[in-house]
Amino acid sequence: MAADSEPESEVFEITDFTTASEWERFISKIEEVLNDWKLIGITSGKPLEKGIFTTGTWEEKSDEISFADFKFSVTHHYLVQEPSDKDGKEELGEDALPLPMQDLLCMNNDFPPRAHCLVRWYGLREFVVIAPAANNDAVVSESKCNLLLSSVSIALGNTGCQVPLFVQIHQKWRRMYVGECQGPGVRMDFEMVHLRKVPSQYTHLSGLLDIFKTKIGCPLTPLPPVSMAIRLTYVLQDWQQYFWPQQPPDIDALVGGEVGGLEFGKLPFGACEDPISELHLATTWPHLAEGIIVDNDVYSDLDPLQAPQWSVRVRKADNPQCLLGDFLTEFFKLCRRKESTDEILGRSAFEEEGKEVADITHALSKLTEPAPVPIHKLSVTNMVHSAKKKIRKHRGVDESPLNNDVLNTILLFLFPDAAEKLIDGYENRASTSNLFSQFKSAPSDSLTYKLALCLCMINFYHGGVKGVAHLWQEFVLEMRYRWENNYLIPGLANGSPDLRCCLLHQKLQMLNCCIERKKARDEGKRGSMADRSPSGASGDGAKGGDHSGDNTDKEKEFGKSWESWSDSEEEFFECLSDTEDLKGNGQENGKKGAKEPANLKPEGRLHPHGKLMLLHPGEPLYVPITQEPAPMTEDLLEEQSEVLAKLGTSAEGAHLRARMQSACLLSDMESFKAANPGCCLEDFVRWYSPRDYIEEEVVDEKGNKVIKGELSARMKIPSNMWVEAWETAKPVPARRQKRLFDDTREAEKVLHYLAVQKPADLARHLLPCIIHAAVLKVKDEEALEDISSVKKIIKQIISHSSKVLRFPSPEDKKLEEIIAQIMSVEAIIARARSLKAKFGVEKCENEEEKEGLQRFVNSLLEQPEVSVVGAGRGPAGSIIHKLFVNAQRVPSVPPLEEELRRSGSQEERRQGVQSEFPPPTGREVILRTSVPRPAPYSKALPQRMYSVLTREDFRLAGAFSADTTFF
Repeated sequence: MAADSEPESEVFEITDFTTASEWERFISKIEEVLNDWKLIGITSGKPLEKGIFTTGTWEEKSDEISFADFKFSVTHHYLVQEPSDKDGKEELGEDALPLPMQDLLCMNNDFPPRAHCLVRWYGLREFVVIAPAANNDAVVSESKCNLLLSSVSIALGNTGCQVPLFVQIHQKWRRMYVGECQGPGVRMDFEMVHLRKVPSQYTHLSGLLDIFKTKIGCPLTPLPPVSMAIRLTYVLQDWQQYFWPQQPPDIDALVGGEVGGLEFGKLPFGACEDPISELHLATTWPHLAEGIIVDNDVYSDLDPLQAPQWSVRVRKADNPQCLLGDFLTEFFKLCRRKESTDEILGRSAFEEEGKEVADITHALSKLTEPAPVPIHKLSVTNMVHSAKKKIRKHRGVDESPLNNDVLNTILLFLFPDAAEKLIDGYENRASTSNLFSQFKSAPSDSLTYKLALCLCMINFYHGGVKGVAHLWQEFVLEMRYRWENNYLIPGLANGSPDLRCCLLHQKLQMLNCCIERKKARDEGKRGSMADRSPSGASGDGAKGGDHSGDNTDKEKEFGKSWESWSDSEEEFFECLSDTEDLKGNGQENGKKGAKEPANLKPEGRLHPHGKLMLLHPGEPLYVPITQEPAPMTEDLLEEQSEVLAKLGTSAEGAHLRARMQSACLLSDMESFKAANPGCCLEDFVRWYSPRDYIEEEVVDEKGNKVIKGELSARMKIPSNMWVEAWETAKPVPARRQKRLFDDTREAEKVLHYLAVQKPADLARHLLPCIIHAAVLKVKDEEALEDISSVKKIIKQIISHSSKVLRFPSPEDKKLEEIIAQIMSVEAIIARARSLKAKFGVEKCENEEEKEGLQRFVNSLLEQPEVSVVGAGRGPAGSIIHKLFVNAQRVPSVPPLEEELRRSGSQEERRQGVQSEFPPPTGREVILRTSVPRPAPYSKALPQRMYSVLTREDFRLAGAFSADTTFF
């Protein structure tokens, strides 16, 4: 068997040369990609317009191929252009040059400010690049480079593709490319030289011309003229100490009021360093014929002041330190802190032995104990303030995060009514911006907004998180003091909490509502006590009737409401505007219910309705005094919704839910019954919900038309909640009803909520206000500069912030994006001001020149490169010239002597011009010609060589065409 198997094994050792090799598969993959992208065949296009490389749209496609296990990425870069008409294709003859060869000679787009390096070096509108897929991979060996170039050449020949194909070789940072372009009877080779150290003979124009002529090797004796384009780039760096207008803030003057842009209630703005690091001046000679300019190692005619074209670009400082951005960033860092206020300020401060500390722990219980001491002596505020003195004594004044001067300044700013400058309350001014509703922050003149700005300032300049915790502690103590002493909180709009604002603002508004109700109730009690003499005013004339009352019953009512003003469930609401009604009816009248409706005396009338009459007695219908509905913050509404949702969908749950939601309806029904004895449900519905009472004309027995009304179908549903509520409602005026809104309990809940807030929670609550303030600040600063690009970014910031901040607990990443956008706008405005100062826009007296300089500065901010009108002889050019002269001026030269030298004759200035500009940091030269290659009888084809020389880099990029038919 072994002998038989030997011949069979030899069969498998035969090499099958019909199978494709790895190289052939690689070429096939290149051809497939070119076919997929439809790059085969003749390419046509319109001549390139001036500046199209910068203003046009560039796109790219990518694919991946492999040579064995080595992966390459193939990328097609192309300028998006309108498709040319068919007639143009028909006019293309067989002798027409491929489009890339035509582009070599186009002079409209030399030195584009922003483009792919191959576009700058060769002036191409379309090309394909094959490069190693991984960043650390490189094709270094010469044999592999030649293999790739051969693959490209075969693929181009097989497909008939006329788009240039490049291969990236060596390490990627060197940007080395070789490539090829083929057309009918022509071929163009792209070659490159890259050196770290430039040979001395190639640092000037004459040496580059020698290379170019040697390379094309033209056999004609009078060589066709070579067209040249030259650009010299000069860099200005050392101007910071002379032209930066931003003044550093004087932090020590903060308490004094004037802070040079830093004061409480205003965010700072501007860069702390010059946001413009360099100015690059490019002097260009676009169309030069050989022999016109002399530039060799001895002498040069390339005078930058005589260059026909000047263009300028500015290099921006990387992430310049800006005040507003720093404020926002530091405040946002607070959101990530974990410590509570007690942990930051030290819990040991409260662990003092003594009576005063004990008073704090039992403050609320002492408030409810019967004692002959006046109530204000036992107030929580007095105990807390005494404890505060103990705390300061314990930790020492020097250890306090905020010194007293700063703290008093802030508190006076937040609470101006403390200095008796404003009347207690809030002056509701019309806001010029509705940003607070979009951002869910707070109005820009509100207490919450001011508090956010103060905390931001404290966090940055006065103790960081410790200062924030200290100020917040003082703020909470002030809130409790105002609640205890019935002082309204300034800077808050009247009425229920505004759900468009942040939750903290809603909580403060809720506390203000509680103070307002408590204040009204206490004033009502004082007024009632003053009117308790037997000779007091009698009757209820304003309410529609005179009623004699029993003093005993009246005294009982007063005693009941005064003794039960605590937080118990039996507490009654003492309505301020209805105190005179107490003279009429005792509580016994309210207990008789509907059994004796005629004997009930009306109570709690506000005013006659005017139009409606009671259906059965026929008396005028009176509008009752009702309780105001309980104000709600968004978290309370959410809690209520959760409770109602948990009741389920059963009949019992639905009934219970309806009863919970009808508390206000029941209160209004009781008030209505008390004000209108003998009324029925139809009377209440006609006043409360007119749409549910349907009236129609009918003909009675006598033939007269009369109006007959009835309840709507909704009201006639069995077990209707309105009917049930009406049956259970008793005629009780609002002043003797159970309060719908327990202000004491709600105020304590708000104060507790404020007290337990950590600095991180506080920062989360107030961050929308800070972003709101930052956007307003940016808008104000932009209005002074009028930069169109900034206006667009601000609109984007507002739109983005509105979407992010509208929902609770936004993601940190999205908040960071908003802050980064605001910082970018601040940097742009700072750059605009820096450039305006450097170019002296404000000092320019000629209005026309001033407008021109302003447009020039705005263009520098928005465009990668800006042409200087009039080159070195225009207004902007002369300013740029002076900037370079000042930078080059030797300190030891006396200014007078320097001025005499500059004011000399033109020839003297011509000799000294080289010292006015530093040596160019970049020299770019483009050489073009059209010559027959490789033989004298070959077709004349375009040749081009690009050269760039910098301090650390020398590069030659040549595109050399050859005739493949006549050679």
